[in-house]
Amino acid sequence: MKRYSSYLLTILRILIGWHFLYEGIAKLMLADWSAKYYLLGSKWIFAGLFHWMASSPQLLKVVDFLNIWGLILIGFSLFIGLFIRWSSIAGAILLFFYFVSYPPILGYTFGIVTEGNYLWVDKNLIEFFILIVFIALPSEYFFGADRWLKHWKEEKPNAPIPNSGEEDGISGKRREFLRDMISVPFLGAFAYGLYKKRKWDSFEKKFLTEKTDAVSGATLKSFQFTSLEELKGIVPKGKIGNFELSRLVMGGNLIGGWSHARDLIYVDKLIKMYHNDERVMSTLQLAEKCGINSIISNPQQIRILNKYRHETGGRMQFISDCGAGKNFIEGIEVSIKGGADALYSHGGVSDSKIFKNDLSFFDELLKGLELIRSYGKPAGIGAHRIETIKACVEHGIKPDFWVKTLHTHDYWSAQVDLERKDVPEAGWKDNIFCAKPQETIDFMSRLEEPWIAFKTLAAGALKPEDGFKYAFDNGADFICVGMYDFQIVEDVNIALDCLATVKRSRPWRG
Repeated sequence: MKRYSSYLLTILRILIGWHFLYEGIAKLMLADWSAKYYLLGSKWIFAGLFHWMASSPQLLKVVDFLNIWGLILIGFSLFIGLFIRWSSIAGAILLFFYFVSYPPILGYTFGIVTEGNYLWVDKNLIEFFILIVFIALPSEYFFGADRWLKHWKEEKPNAPIPNSGEEDGISGKRREFLRDMISVPFLGAFAYGLYKKRKWDSFEKKFLTEKTDAVSGATLKSFQFTSLEELKGIVPKGKIGNFELSRLVMGGNLIGGWSHARDLIYVDKLIKMYHNDERVMSTLQLAEKCGINSIISNPQQIRILNKYRHETGGRMQFISDCGAGKNFIEGIEVSIKGGADALYSHGGVSDSKIFKNDLSFFDELLKGLELIRSYGKPAGIGAHRIETIKACVEHGIKPDFWVKTLHTHDYWSAQVDLERKDVPEAGWKDNIFCAKPQETIDFMSRLEEPWIAFKTLAAGALKPEDGFKYAFDNGADFICVGMYDFQIVEDVNIALDCLATVKRSRPWRG
């Protein structure tokens, strides 16, 4: 084989060794690193095995130890070229497990954080086959410790050295030795890079955690994500007929890009950028792990919800507001085709139609409710204005459930355009969603149908511990709340606390 080929193979071996070695050292330097959540996220044919590993604390310790020290020892061995064949075998086995736990196969890529896009082939598979090639190649093809040891063993130390060409022989051995030690400069560069990285990490950690901004608190120290390990329990469930529904329901506005951000005109675009498909699916999956089994949203979200169900096997139920098409009936058909599990009339549409005294809308409501029930789904009516609910009751319309706003006005931006306060489309600014909370509480207390309260935090103006308690104490059977992924565990814990100390006069309906 040509000499430059050996150089190229050696450099390739050193690069893979570098990768393995740093992966192992990086995990070692993280005191709380564990493969637990990586194993729990596996979904392919070996998912059961990986989940079993993660469920056993003793076995998990062994897995963590083998991961860290396996990467370090394999990486160091490949780096210096010692025991190349055995380290390649061990590395290939490790990469095989990495690949089968998260294969880049369509339908199994959800939740994987990557630096690129993969389809069937990823860096784990590529490095796996490179190591297979290393296993098959003789040690002479690589400059390194194996080659030097082999030559050293083959030499005859006691054999006389001929006088002629003695210097050439020594020079040749020196050159061979230098070639076999080619990894030493790379090892020095690796050590220097590791030192600089460690030094920067220490500075960054010290700066962020000890130099907290006392005014805004917008730093790492004052902002922490709540993890699943802090989850107090699973959200309890109720029923609308035979439809099982978690007491805390996800709201779909944030996922859809409707922020209700008052005068902040950029927020809608911001949350749309934040909620890409991967983020939405990971948010839904986290919610399900916390016991939230349903989301209320617009039919526009049918695509991502079906993608979530297909790619993750998730069972998040979809409650559609039927806000699509020309009317309620068209919205129902679109929602049913999209796999909606429960349906209701869009609150804004219902308010507008009834405020304008459109009597034909009551017939449309009745037909819509009958159509939904014909599909075996719960049928509801949504509203922001209590007048809408009252009008439906007066016309004898009895849905399976109500979806009605409820929140206090105990926040500074609760202001109304007093000159146009009776015009739903114009009078109420984008800051009040339940104009008459006490009247809503009093009237809803007389209704027998289950009630899903939404806008319970006035679109982020109220603290969850206040908004949740107010809604549950004052008669809501279920509450719908828009949540970012980093809020879910905290919101569930707050809901559990509120339910544990609830004081309500209206009986639970559902």
